[in-house]
Amino acid sequence: MTTGATPPLAPKRSRARTYLPLAVAAWLVLEIWLLTVVADVAGGLTVFALLVGGAVLGAAVVKRAGRRAFGNLTSTFQQAQAAAQAGTVPTAPERTGAEDRNGFLMLGGLLLMIPGPVSDAAGLLLLIPPVRSFLGRYADRAAERRMAAAPPGSLQDAFQQARIRRPDGKVVQGEVIREEAAQGPRRADEPRPPLTP
Repeated sequence: MTTGATPPLAPKRSRARTYLPLAVAAWLVLEIWLLTVVADVAGGLTVFALLVGGAVLGAAVVKRAGRRAFGNLTSTFQQAQAAAQAGTVPTAPERTGAEDRNGFLMLGGLLLMIPGPVSDAAGLLLLIPPVRSFLGRYADRAAERRMAAAPPGSLQDAFQQARIRRPDGKVVQGEVIREEAAQGPRRADEPRPPLTP
């Protein structure tokens, strides 16, 4: 039975979702082609040594970045706990690890582990601290722009409202508004109502 209502339109796909599979396929073809070119020039044993060396170096970088990230997280929790006990807010110089860009370091290690000269070159670039710092600043600015342009009620808007402390140590002022139903006096033998967020 039809009701005459028009069916809802499918959401429009973004350009990134449209072209991402094509870009991944082109990247894989390029990696394989470059590996065959290197194998023709230097030999199969050299290609095998490059692949194994990239995997070992990438694993070492990922392990190191993971340890650094865990150490930074631990020190951040210790600083926050000490600041809470003292009743102060951690200042910017005390916050270690904010500029380390461990995520980009870990991405560099993962790219080194992926077989292929293009991914190895990108992974080696991410091992250079100024490159990581530049990409981190660019990613921060892009995330800030997207959160500022987020419509009210979206997930990005909720994330922006939930963010209390900025990376530079400043506290973002805000207030919590809780809508509570009007309740009359409660008798002593009645159970308490559950807390609602």
